[in-house]
Amino acid sequence: QSQFVESGGALVQPGGSLKLSCSASVISIEKYAIGWFRQAPGKEREALACIRSGVFITNYAASAKGRFTISRDNAKSTAYLHMSSLKPEDTGVYYCARQGDNYCKDSVFRPDWALDAWGRGTLVTVSS
Repeated sequence: QSQFVESGGALVQPGGSLKLSCSASVISIEKYAIGWFRQAPGKEREALACIRSGVFITNYAASAKGRFTISRDNAKSTAYLHMSSLKPEDTGVYYCARQGDNYCKDSVFRPDWALDAWGRGTLVTVSS
């Protein structure tokens, strides 16, 4: 049973923008930090960004900082990832996950620290 449903992935040209959504099903995100992750073809899953639950403090990986923006709407049980200036190397399956706020203090949290099982993700392909 999927606990997070990721959506918004698409084929986009280099330099383009895309907004991904992550909706929680059954589980609560109100008191948890949310992270976005990416698995590129043939590579391990990597952390991109996280956002804390109350004060919306955010952290970004070097590959995402300056181009990606993470946000959330607790009333909608949804988190977002707005991506701009997309590059071919951004191609991959994008996932979201939750963890305690202490896991998103000064940096993103590792994929293996995700609290729940992974959802299906949403595919982003950056190509001309």
